[in-house]
Amino acid sequence: MASEVRSRVTVIDVARAAGVSVATAARALGGYGSVSQASRRKVDEAAARLGYTPNMVARSMITGSTKTIGVIVADIENQFFQLVLRGVSRVLSEAGFDLVLANTEESIEVERRSLRVMTSRRVDGLILSPTEVADVAQIRAVADSGIPVVLLDRRLRGLKVDSVGIRNRAASHEATTYLLDRGHRQIAVVTGGGAEHAEELRSGNVGRLRRMSATTLGTRTAGYLEAIEAAGIAHVPDYVVANGFRQSDARTAARELMRLPQPPTAIMAFDSLLNLGVLQGLGDAGVRCPDQVSLIGFDDAPWAEVVDPPLTVIAQPTEEIGALAARQLLDRLGGESGAPMNHRLPVRLIERQSVARPPG
Repeated sequence: MASEVRSRVTVIDVARAAGVSVATAARALGGYGSVSQASRRKVDEAAARLGYTPNMVARSMITGSTKTIGVIVADIENQFFQLVLRGVSRVLSEAGFDLVLANTEESIEVERRSLRVMTSRRVDGLILSPTEVADVAQIRAVADSGIPVVLLDRRLRGLKVDSVGIRNRAASHEATTYLLDRGHRQIAVVTGGGAEHAEELRSGNVGRLRRMSATTLGTRTAGYLEAIEAAGIAHVPDYVVANGFRQSDARTAARELMRLPQPPTAIMAFDSLLNLGVLQGLGDAGVRCPDQVSLIGFDDAPWAEVVDPPLTVIAQPTEEIGALAARQLLDRLGGESGAPMNHRLPVRLIERQSVARPPG
């Protein structure tokens, strides 16, 4: 009942209780226009006493702003996106903005629906981790409508909007080179992705991989291929496994790799969930890491230091990626113009004990 009473409290009620005009109450509650300190204090006290809750849609029609930002991520189970969201949320909260979150689970249909929901809620801006490079019409329509868009972690060719992430191809090249420098020549990658990505990822065509879907799968696989080709090592399609994005998928992938006639001596996994799944799969197969198979992965999850062996990783500045995306969006909302900014933050290779020289 109390919530029903509060929902019926209007600006007119607040104005009457505060002894001011409706226009003055609206300006004070909406945070726009000129209001004396005395009147603002009366309005605030009356609103608190009556339990007034602002109508954000009505307010947006007056001010042109809902003070909300839409954030669409690809996989909330992935710790990368959890930490990125922490950075986004911190910056937006400090600036007085609320966050509306959607999780696509790498589905283009869910992404389209989420975009419709965000625009219908009149979000002031959008931070998006896109799913597909082949279908950007809806994202382009949002950007063309005047809503600032910042792409997170991934880029879309031909879409002139800001983006924040890392140099994925270079990071994967660095990780692969690290394994090569330690004597490995049979190096596999567990990429994530599924059947729809497998043919492209296994193709060995670097140019094709760099143009594939908006996820980081193609660019990271391209970096791996460039490194092994530079070392004079032939591409083995069976060493590129696109088995799905889940931890259980990577666990299955590791078991399958160990059943190959010539199993790899080292594996690179493309995110923290896959890292953990590969470790489990190696254990299932009775394979010791790093004595028999070395492992290097992307993302420095909190557990990476405490597993046995502690995991060597490519650490991304995850919270800073999110914070920078939010700051870039706020700058656009504040009137910053100019060409799209493609921010690329540095990564760190953290050496632990999961990589050793190959057996024998």
